[in-house]
Amino acid sequence: MFTITQIKDAHSKVRSGADFPAYIQDLKKLGIANYTAFVSDGHTDYYGKDDFKVSSPAIYSLLTILDEANSTAFKTDLITHQNGKTDYPTFCKDCANAGIEKWIVCTEKMNCTYYDTLGNEILKEEIPE
Repeated sequence: MFTITQIKDAHSKVRSGADFPAYIQDLKKLGIANYTAFVSDGHTDYYGKDDFKVSSPAIYSLLTILDEANSTAFKTDLITHQNGKTDYPTFCKDCANAGIEKWIVCTEKMNCTYYDTLGNEILKEEIPE
């Protein structure tokens, strides 16, 4: 099974959102089926076969997530991040300000789904292979 150290090693190659597809391929090779990233403090739960799970610790101070999602602002911020113009902490702050609570990445289906605080799907994206 995979470890947080292996995941950190894969993540160390990521400089911006533009590196995201390659990162997901690396996680897939480790055996990660999906993961949930939480905007509030940056911790992530990673899942593999047979209900295997590891969690990363919080990586920044607690962010306040707006109760009402602003999908237009979020989509603009996401594109900016994917184009390499913001770093991960900035993207997470942008998510919190747009009411995004978490995202779930499925390496098997190669998609990423963003959710608001009520659990509503705000955006689902296909991840390029």
